[in-house]
Amino acid sequence: MDAKGKIVAYVFGAPPRFEATMRAHYSSGVIKAANAVAHGALGMVLLYSPALEELYPFKDRVRDLVFPEKRWMDAQGRPNDYFPELRGTAVMNMAAAAKGFQGSGKSADEIYAAAKSGRPSSLALPVSARIRVVSKLEDIHSPNVVARLKGSDSKLSDEYVVYTAHLDHLGIGEAVNGDKIYNGALDNASGSACLLEVARAYSRMKPRARRSILFVSVTGEEDGLLGSAYFAHHPTVAKDHLVADINVDGNLALLWPIADVTARGREHSTLGAAVREAGARLNFQVSPDPLPELVLFIRSDQYSFVKEGIPAVLLSTGIKSSNPKIKPDEILPMWMRTLYHKPQDDMNQRFDFESGAKFTRYCFLVGYVVARQDERPTWNPGDFFGEQYGNRH
Repeated sequence: MDAKGKIVAYVFGAPPRFEATMRAHYSSGVIKAANAVAHGALGMVLLYSPALEELYPFKDRVRDLVFPEKRWMDAQGRPNDYFPELRGTAVMNMAAAAKGFQGSGKSADEIYAAAKSGRPSSLALPVSARIRVVSKLEDIHSPNVVARLKGSDSKLSDEYVVYTAHLDHLGIGEAVNGDKIYNGALDNASGSACLLEVARAYSRMKPRARRSILFVSVTGEEDGLLGSAYFAHHPTVAKDHLVADINVDGNLALLWPIADVTARGREHSTLGAAVREAGARLNFQVSPDPLPELVLFIRSDQYSFVKEGIPAVLLSTGIKSSNPKIKPDEILPMWMRTLYHKPQDDMNQRFDFESGAKFTRYCFLVGYVVARQDERPTWNPGDFFGEQYGNRH
């Protein structure tokens, strides 16, 4: 399409025929913005679709406008993932989007159906838009917290396995049922606790792991992976000494007795072997991504490392339960609708701490397998992410 000087309207997602992590990558708003700019666009409008409404209801997006948009700044004061060529951006709900297609020859429903089936199409809409942007800028500071544990092997101790978990949640926002403190007990105090327990285990090992370990509690994940992106660009050790990132974002094993695990991104590098070995040692089945439509691979901090050419995985539980009476496929959708990014994600939930501890042992073991191997992890031959970003590492 010739988008020069025009506003690009787009729908969320990518063709379902894409492999899950690749589908997530091309669903990224940053990737879509870069593509629009490459074609000369001056603005972008996200059109809400049934798929996006299910993932992130429009009313929740409006509610979340109380939280400001944030960017990290480089040494020259330039914001990350910012495209000055885009003079304005906007979001339209489905009712407004439907009006925009009137007279175009296609309905919004036809566009949504084509996208869902993996047959997207392009057309010029017979409408124009005026977008007015008013910005209020403010400098804020929020630290990453980094701890280093030196390895025991004289040849490998200059290489680092990185564990990450984000320490932030949403803060104070619009009240829900009278509560406006967004606590983030599962997302991501549970992952932060997991990181601390993994660090405790490593610190007590005699001898220590062969490679050195970095434990990085990153800030600003909820604002666009800001802390991890900054660290991946500006690590506290030489970037080419970072061999892998093991990321934990929410310990779902707290919600049901764990029976299987998943590691988003494992299929792209030799980290897949470490994932399988750890799963076998703990008698966990390693399952594929059970919810590819949620595009979780781009929504957590390991993605920042991938884009800097560093093999990475997002560890999580699968959706199988060791207790047949407890059904994760019912629990998780309910949790997402009623507790995700709401003040009620707090310690009043009925958590299964023993199951959470089992998942934490799995997280430890994945990194430990990597930390003791002779060879550092590598991208698989011909891998999409390896070819896209591997030369940066």
